[in-house]
Amino acid sequence: MSKPNLSRRVAEAAGIALTNRKYVTFVDVVTGLRWLHSRHVDTWRQGRAATLAELAAVGDDRLLAAAALLRDWAVGQGLRPVEASYVSGSRDRRELRFTAGDHPQEAFRVHWVSPELSEARVRRLAERQSKAPDLTVVVPQQPWTCASCGDTGPYLIMEDDRPHCLTCADMDHLVFLPSGDAALSRRAKQESGLAAVVVEYNRRRKVYQRRGLLVEERALTLAEERCLADEEARLRRRERDRERRAVQDDDFRARMAAEIRTLFPGCPAERAEEIAAHAALRGSGRVGRTAAARALDANAITLAVVASIRHLDTDYDKLLMTGVPRTEARDRIRDAIDARLADFRRRTT
Repeated sequence: MSKPNLSRRVAEAAGIALTNRKYVTFVDVVTGLRWLHSRHVDTWRQGRAATLAELAAVGDDRLLAAAALLRDWAVGQGLRPVEASYVSGSRDRRELRFTAGDHPQEAFRVHWVSPELSEARVRRLAERQSKAPDLTVVVPQQPWTCASCGDTGPYLIMEDDRPHCLTCADMDHLVFLPSGDAALSRRAKQESGLAAVVVEYNRRRKVYQRRGLLVEERALTLAEERCLADEEARLRRRERDRERRAVQDDDFRARMAAEIRTLFPGCPAERAEEIAAHAALRGSGRVGRTAAARALDANAITLAVVASIRHLDTDYDKLLMTGVPRTEARDRIRDAIDARLADFRRRTT
């Protein structure tokens, strides 16, 4: 890839992150470039990889180039550099490294912050980044043995780059609290002197998903008592939050539908609204919920339109039902999708 092309792609990825959060990090850029998947970042943050670079699809030189280009772009945008610490979620809390060897790590740790962010928010951001992450306990996908005792168990935690069972990690007195009740989980974690987040790898979605917490039993009991005491007030607050999110979702769908009509003026208004409603469904994991789509990125919007055409205007679903492999089915319908996209791009009179 040529340097001008890489510079453009870095700028696009950084711009999307900045639009959504008012700051951008090196990790935002490399995941935006598709050099790393979010699961790779999770593995690294859990302390299960010595460096982020060993999980990347490119070498150290490309990562260094991307960091330099991000810095140049951020300076040109007038962004403010704020250095952050990166600590692993393993028991040893070691400092995370982005690359091996003697490469300076400071260039990767900088968070580039928008001048629109208030000083208070910048301080909160710095405090949040300097705070050690939650201890992370993993539900293993494969048979494994503890590096200390040679035994196994339902959970593992990394220490000194090796997996350990909860007994050897002095965490076997903790009890499991499944996800589902945010208030109970938050309060149990507050009350617990020692706690860890339990995650499990979802093979279908290719991400680590939170399954719950390990907390002290005493802390769970106290948290349950606190939740019972203010249950009615929390129910009212949840209803207000639900109404607020519904308004936000309506606004987002309307803006996405308008952007679809801008990029594809030949797409009927009703169809554009249907595409936006489907792609932007909260909690669906569809393209409309990605950071790029929330920034109304043209590529993300196009992907949503292509997905709609694939399922509604071609024989793609029928091909899958007859046993045609997914990649072959997509090859067969490519011309039909291109033709439909061309129709949508034509401005109607």
